[in-house]
Amino acid sequence: MDNQDLIKLAYKGFNTRDIDGVLNLMHPDVQWPNGWEGGYVHGHDEVRAYWTRQWQEIDPEVTPVSLRSTPTGQVEVIVHQLIHDKQGSIVTDGIVKHVYTFDGDKIIRMDIE
Repeated sequence: MDNQDLIKLAYKGFNTRDIDGVLNLMHPDVQWPNGWEGGYVHGHDEVRAYWTRQWQEIDPEVTPVSLRSTPTGQVEVIVHQLIHDKQGSIVTDGIVKHVYTFDGDKIIRMDIE
């Protein structure tokens, strides 16, 4: 599986709330942006705790629109981000850029630009 396929699988897992499936795609020391509260979380346990807190408060869906591999080996993903609150009202509906860095066949870092 190439990095773009891995990223597509990660978004699918995120959108279906398959935390374990997505964590299996990440390096144990992953650095993940906390786009909801700010800063970064580090490692599988912190990502799991962050997503669990997030999904108790909001219902995000993030769909890749385009993917591009860079010469440095990163993958840039333009995503449609649709976030509802628990009452079903739209909180965010927009386009965002995510940039992934890899260590071997695992995601080691994601940045939001």
